[in-house]
Amino acid sequence: MFASRPVVHPMEVAAPAPANPAQQQQPQPQQPPGVLMKDLPGMPGTPTGLALRVMQLLLAAVSLAVMSSTSDFASVSAFLYLIAAAILQCVWSLSVAIVDIYALLVKRCLRNRRLVTLFFIGDMITCAGTFSAACAAAGITVLIDNDLNICSENHCSSFQTAVAMGFMCSFCISPSFLLNFWSVASTRVLAA
Repeated sequence: MFASRPVVHPMEVAAPAPANPAQQQQPQPQQPPGVLMKDLPGMPGTPTGLALRVMQLLLAAVSLAVMSSTSDFASVSAFLYLIAAAILQCVWSLSVAIVDIYALLVKRCLRNRRLVTLFFIGDMITCAGTFSAACAAAGITVLIDNDLNICSENHCSSFQTAVAMGFMCSFCISPSFLLNFWSVASTRVLAA
């Protein structure tokens, strides 16, 4: 059967030499087109995908740490929303990074349709949540800084740093989300 299957523990085995050199080797059958997906950089199970997950984790952790280090973040619901989205992003990115590390160590393929669909849905939820939380927190930060002019009483630089890290995190999620979306869409087309 010529369907692609993941291999948990691949082994490097040399092909046996033919007993008679005069024997012609049989040509290997070619894979039918459309069965194997390309391993694009940034997809789950690739070193670039792992780097994207680590960047997402670091940016969300910095946003979380900076926002929670201020004393008056709990009084504004948009700041609490940013903290909740950053926590969700940290948990999601850490769990997917662990799966990526495992896949890279044992050279396992992560192009299973259900797994890629799970990654797509998770990336979609965390991307939308982080971006909307950063937008809400940015609105409150602009209100405090420009409109009310009470930055001297608040931690505006910390708020702005946390919001910037939230936006950078959401922009770092975008390649993972788009690649997983493309992968899900292309497997649906091939399966149909």
